[in-house]
Amino acid sequence: MSTTGLQLALLGGLSIGAGVSALVWRLAPVQVDAHDAVVRLSAQSPHTPATGGGQVRAVGGVERLGRWAMRTLPAGWWGVVPTQQLALLRISQARFFGEKVAFALLGMMAPALLSSLFAVMGLRLPVVVPVVASLAAGVLFFFIPNWNVVDDAGRARTEFNRALGAYIELIALERNSGSGTRQAMEAAAEVGDSWVFVRLREELAFSRWTGEPPWEALRRLSHELGLAELADLADILRLSGEEGSQIYSQLRARSASMRSALLSQDLTHANAVGEKLTIPMSALGITFITILIVPALLRVVGIT
Repeated sequence: MSTTGLQLALLGGLSIGAGVSALVWRLAPVQVDAHDAVVRLSAQSPHTPATGGGQVRAVGGVERLGRWAMRTLPAGWWGVVPTQQLALLRISQARFFGEKVAFALLGMMAPALLSSLFAVMGLRLPVVVPVVASLAAGVLFFFIPNWNVVDDAGRARTEFNRALGAYIELIALERNSGSGTRQAMEAAAEVGDSWVFVRLREELAFSRWTGEPPWEALRRLSHELGLAELADLADILRLSGEEGSQIYSQLRARSASMRSALLSQDLTHANAVGEKLTIPMSALGITFITILIVPALLRVVGIT
């Protein structure tokens, strides 16, 4: 059998095996997780996994693939799981693992498809080339969800801090008007409709149901999401709730410092973007000067 025939046979066997595996996986008995079933039935639960605006998200095929991978594959294959970033984005670990497996399969299939395309065009490659390329692409694509989560979590953390500064200002106004600590926190959380305020309302409602102090709910959320600014707010509110301290000036000072930090971050980002823009502008200027100077130099040396 020629090299092209062998590659086509491998591709056909891979397709047939993937189809049979998908059919068996679809028809296999499902192991129902009681906790997940209760969470899906209780749509009003504050800790139901949701996307940005707090809407309930249905379990899809990627998440089912991730649950299968979590039960089947060794735990050491996943490496370091970005738990805080996933919690900030409200992405379950099953969905995250499912995306990693899906991307890895996609990366492994791409070189085989390209090799088959080259074979149809008459360009024959050794069998070892698509095999090594498939393994390398599978490993590379396996880490793409990690990079996506880190980037999305960075933007979400910046957005959370911006909304948190406004939330602190609202709490300060409520406290200045004579409201209690819990009342001020809940009234301030009702003002906004972004996903940050929705998340704060959920945590405060959960603390009311469980009898937990609201500042402890914020502290727990700060540890879960890795937000030090939220922990500082919880410390300030604890002084007001437990010791009856006047915290209006402290809240205003904390909000002002957060705005200054965000402004410095924006200025740093703007300067970095401006420096990157100078590179293409400089290259364009050099090209233009070269176009003007080179003909004159060629005439001087007598080439033209």
